[in-house]
Amino acid sequence: MTATGHLTDAKPTILAVDDEPANLQVLRHILQPSYRLLFARSGASALELARANRPDLILLDIVMPGMSGYEVCTVLKQDPHTVTIPVIFVTALTEAGDEQQGLEMGAVDYIVKPFSPSVVQARIRNHLPSVQVGQLEEAHLQIIRCLGTAAKYKDNETGRHVVRMSHVVKMLALAAGYGEHVANELLHAAPMHDVGKIGIPDAILQKPGRLTEEEWAIMRQHTVIGARILGDHPSGLLRLAATIALYHHEKWDGSGYPQGLTGQAIPHAARIVALADVFDALISVRPYKKAWTAERALNLIRSESGKHFDPDLARLFIDCTPEIVRIYETWADAQQTAGQPLR
Repeated sequence: MTATGHLTDAKPTILAVDDEPANLQVLRHILQPSYRLLFARSGASALELARANRPDLILLDIVMPGMSGYEVCTVLKQDPHTVTIPVIFVTALTEAGDEQQGLEMGAVDYIVKPFSPSVVQARIRNHLPSVQVGQLEEAHLQIIRCLGTAAKYKDNETGRHVVRMSHVVKMLALAAGYGEHVANELLHAAPMHDVGKIGIPDAILQKPGRLTEEEWAIMRQHTVIGARILGDHPSGLLRLAATIALYHHEKWDGSGYPQGLTGQAIPHAARIVALADVFDALISVRPYKKAWTAERALNLIRSESGKHFDPDLARLFIDCTPEIVRIYETWADAQQTAGQPLR
């Protein structure tokens, strides 16, 4: 039995998505002897089945009522639970630009209707080996989520803090010119920024009042501890998470920790996370403080541009305020929705 609970000799699962029943019947006839099949006739149904069953591969029509296949693919690649599932577009669209668009959106292949059974079977076989790679990537994400949960039990921050901050990190990365793939890696790595707090004594971590100099020196070690926990891995995602954990408290002017780096010497990913982390901490309730309004927090970011924060990123952050508001309205804590409006 595999780690996911499936028997190792079980048939791979394929989700076929097409609004035309006749097309689904053709795919059933071709594939049923070799694969376990799921069928959806709409984009919404496809997303529901993909999340519930996590198929090994998805055959996806493009032109459908409601959500198009392109829109479905976009949602699949933004969801951490489905991002690694290979998608093959199966469509009547024949223009070269259509195929290019599909591949740029994250699909692994593009089959044009009408198709021959041998072509469909060959294309699927070509991409099913990548399922093992996808399962390893999913395992990395699960490890990171588990570590993030463990760190959360040691701290006074809510789970929604991590979710909000991670989405703001991705938004800011895209605004700074990162591609979708790298921005998604930042989304998944950012929750590890404070994993080193696992190694900080509770008496310091949960102290409601101001820390002494000695206590603060211990607290600052969470950056180094976090990098040690995540280690020096060949995995790009874990390596990125370790970099963020170590450097997210560095400041543009060199007054941060643990190494007192300045300006461009601070890894760019850590500079992005620093902005999102500080903003969320300011507008969130803590045992030692009330939540700030978004306006007050944004004013601090303006005043700390070029001191605490990368000035270019701080400017982008301010420019993205409407998107930030949307993220915070989606993932607000009860205290925020009750009495701390973000607008």
